[in-house]
Amino acid sequence: MINNIGSMIDHTALKADTLKEDILKLVAEAKEYKFASVCVNPTWVKTAAELLKDTPEVKVCTVIGFPLGANTPEVKAFETKNAIENGATEVDMVINIGALKDKNDALVEQDIRAVVEAAKGKALTKVIIETSLLTNEEKERASQIAVKAGTDFVKTSTGFSTGGATVEDIALMRKVVGPNIGVKASGGVRSREDAFAMVEAGATRIGASSGVSIVKGETSSSLY
Repeated sequence: MINNIGSMIDHTALKADTLKEDILKLVAEAKEYKFASVCVNPTWVKTAAELLKDTPEVKVCTVIGFPLGANTPEVKAFETKNAIENGATEVDMVINIGALKDKNDALVEQDIRAVVEAAKGKALTKVIIETSLLTNEEKERASQIAVKAGTDFVKTSTGFSTGGATVEDIALMRKVVGPNIGVKASGGVRSREDAFAMVEAGATRIGASSGVSIVKGETSSSLY
């Protein structure tokens, strides 16, 4: 039994129309329920960091190359450095999905390594492989490349593509990366039962906008 599922949740607000009042509410909930982090778009990192300056146990997470992953490694590295300067201590980057599917593994590794190096010693890196667009072979290869490039976590999804986390994908990713790399389930985790199933399969972090519902044992209608 998981004693405090809240401590494993990245409480998330990544919609394009997110308002400041949404960020204020997100941060207040994160403080109340002791979530692992708030995950916000880069434009809100400075605001979140200021609001959480006296709550160091709640980290500030942001997204890089989001949601398509089609930026160049140089742009992703700059975005990472800028986010860290603004107060981010965790960065979730989207891989170059087209390059992976083209079997251009060298570019995928370069892409991930650019962010890992930019964040080194300053922020955790999580690599979003967007499982809903990949075959099992591609999921395995993406996870292997992410580990080789030095990531701290592999993550299933942006929550903005054709699907989110599944128990099967979490189990596959955990098998590939081994016991020492984090695995984050994101997209479609809307209830405590969903979250527990992901953890049972090997997830060590949950990305969800439904964090409050999850800790309360309710079910949210949110898609992310």
